[in-house]
Amino acid sequence: QVQLVQSGGGSVQAGGSLRLSCVASGFTYRPYRMAWFRQAPGKEREGVASIYIGGVITSYADSVKGRFTISQDNAKNTVYLQMNSLKPDDTAIYYCAADAYVSRWADPSDYNYWGQGTQVTVSS
Repeated sequence: QVQLVQSGGGSVQAGGSLRLSCVASGFTYRPYRMAWFRQAPGKEREGVASIYIGGVITSYADSVKGRFTISQDNAKNTVYLQMNSLKPDDTAIYYCAADAYVSRWADPSDYNYWGQGTQVTVSS
């Protein structure tokens, strides 16, 4: 049974940094893709960043390029999202997601496994 458990997040002032973590368990095959999504009130869930577990390919939304970095620790089955230079527009609930067969990394419908979500609030 695949499980994704998130940690991190919280509140920070604009310009600050936060790091999110997502530990995956239950995957019996590689590679698989993991991604971070976010959803602000009244908005659709959007892809933020993605990485292949067992690979090196990363993808980012234009809105976070140069500020956010996705990385992995294979030994810990953990994916991180380092968020720097945070802006109030980054305020949202952040979710990690995973699946083996993903054709469009930023499309939430391509993922079957989701973390519990964590709130990120950036104040101006």
